[in-house]
Amino acid sequence: MEHYLDNSATTQVCPEAAEAALDAMLHTYGNPSSTYTKGREAKKLLDRSRKLVAGALGCEAKELVFTSCGSESDNWALLAGAEAMARRGRHVITSLVEHDAVRKSAEELERRGFEVTYLKPDRTGAILPETLLAALRPDTILVSLMLVNNETGAVTDIATMSRVLKEAGSLALLHTDAVQAFMKLDFTPKRLGADLVSISGHKIHAPKGIGALYIRQGLRLRPFILGGAQEEGRRAGTEAMPQIAAFGEAARIAKAGLAENAANMAALKALTKERLEAAIPEIQILDTAAPHILSVSLPGFRSEVLMNWLEAKEIYVSRSSACKKGARSHVLEAIGMDPRRIDGALRIGFSRYNTREDVDALCAALEEAHRTLAHR
Repeated sequence: MEHYLDNSATTQVCPEAAEAALDAMLHTYGNPSSTYTKGREAKKLLDRSRKLVAGALGCEAKELVFTSCGSESDNWALLAGAEAMARRGRHVITSLVEHDAVRKSAEELERRGFEVTYLKPDRTGAILPETLLAALRPDTILVSLMLVNNETGAVTDIATMSRVLKEAGSLALLHTDAVQAFMKLDFTPKRLGADLVSISGHKIHAPKGIGALYIRQGLRLRPFILGGAQEEGRRAGTEAMPQIAAFGEAARIAKAGLAENAANMAALKALTKERLEAAIPEIQILDTAAPHILSVSLPGFRSEVLMNWLEAKEIYVSRSSACKKGARSHVLEAIGMDPRRIDGALRIGFSRYNTREDVDALCAALEEAHRTLAHR
């Protein structure tokens, strides 16, 4: 029996989202820009889906632009955001524990002549408000900090970061990568005080290939993709209607069950922590606030060996972000974790589909690995 516990990497597409995508491919397959009946049908579906995702995020539909993924949303927010504010200054603030989509965008900004400050996190991967305040300068034009760290589950208080900026009189735009937070935490862009928010479909049981960027009303960004007038001229290219329709359905379902699902994931996370600490005294676990991400480490064991052991039992976890493809985690290095602990780290990611049986299987397998592999 399969036990999938790598939901921070991607999620199983829910049946409702799959059905919405199939219906869009087989029936509502017109181009939303076409003016005849099939096009108008597709445009109606596009508008409905946008309202569903915007409703789940807690913003106006006109503030939401569909993208191909969270990485595109991050790239667009940083590159276009910095460009839009360049006449006011050229200083950008981000952190050492951001997703590579933000990190590499920041490096690109440095190549374009911007100065970037990388904030150091606390021991869990969160960024503290006083750290941001200390780095602020009169020429700071953009701050980008993720809401939930994708490797540790640490939650950065973006609402407080927004207040720090306002109280300091800063005109900097505030962007947050909320890919791991969307439909896991209860937030809205307005409550966060964010100007730009990145989200992704495949983390909430929609297909891969669809994301969105919240752009605060009144903020104008240069289009990231040039061409046609789709998305009200903000992003060219014929809309990916099957993925968009699926994203809408996945968001609708996730929003309806947000509180219950978050509570269930948090309970499974707590149970896993309790079971592993009781069975393996030397295990080291990061205690973080997100309900669905648990970072554990068995010093003296290699992550790859443990993952192979688990995979043989059809239990799936990861060692860090799937985007890194085996490279050592820059997040765990940034929080000052001992190299031996990093080398034995595993990331467990829960979703609403996980059950106690998944936890039982994982804990039993890790207990067995601890007993068996230690003697080889």
